[in-house]
Amino acid sequence: YFGVKYYQMLQKERQNVLKANTVAHQAQLKMLRYQLNPHFLFNTLNAISTLILVEENKTANGMVTKLSEFLRYSLDKDPMKRVTVESEIHALSLYLDIEKVRFEERLNVEIDIAEDCNKALVPSMILQPIIENAIIHGLAAQTNSRILKVKIEPGTVGLHCTVEDNGIGIVAARQFSPKKEHQSFGMKLVRQRLELLGLSGQEHLSIIDRSTLSPPTQGTLVTLTIPIEQ
Repeated sequence: YFGVKYYQMLQKERQNVLKANTVAHQAQLKMLRYQLNPHFLFNTLNAISTLILVEENKTANGMVTKLSEFLRYSLDKDPMKRVTVESEIHALSLYLDIEKVRFEERLNVEIDIAEDCNKALVPSMILQPIIENAIIHGLAAQTNSRILKVKIEPGTVGLHCTVEDNGIGIVAARQFSPKKEHQSFGMKLVRQRLELLGLSGQEHLSIIDRSTLSPPTQGTLVTLTIPIEQ
């Protein structure tokens, strides 16, 4: 009797520990998911204010609408669930449209999504920090035409997502910015989210500074590989 009773109590304790770990895991993932860069909001509101002052009311109104839609998407989507590539690219387009208004003609964006990938599932807002990192640290210091390429296609081991820029590269960006600890903040969040989703490791996230290659070229290439789910 006591043996059976002790075994039942032990099993219940294990269930409680597992439940507590699951709740903590979900809370941590949600916390990581909602850490939007405050500089993005500050810069966007600053740009809207400037547009109003110069009486570019139509552009300012469009920017407010896009910002509202983007924030609604980022807060409405449950970070524990996945969203379709189609839905994720729509949110990224809103974000990039805002950034293009800020950079004017100096930011050129190319998005290439394979047709059979539109209904595939990805973690919500997983690409946005990578793109934001490329714009802030790679392209901000670029004096020539800024080019950002986003591509999603089926790969051999999963969904193959790449974010490519023609910026100054990681090594040069660290020298350019005095706030070195902030440079990898977005990428650190991406890594932590992938770890919590069981997708850690080089096979899921690869970052290449192409200025260190032989022969060297411009920019950074980030590759994200996610198991394909429909």
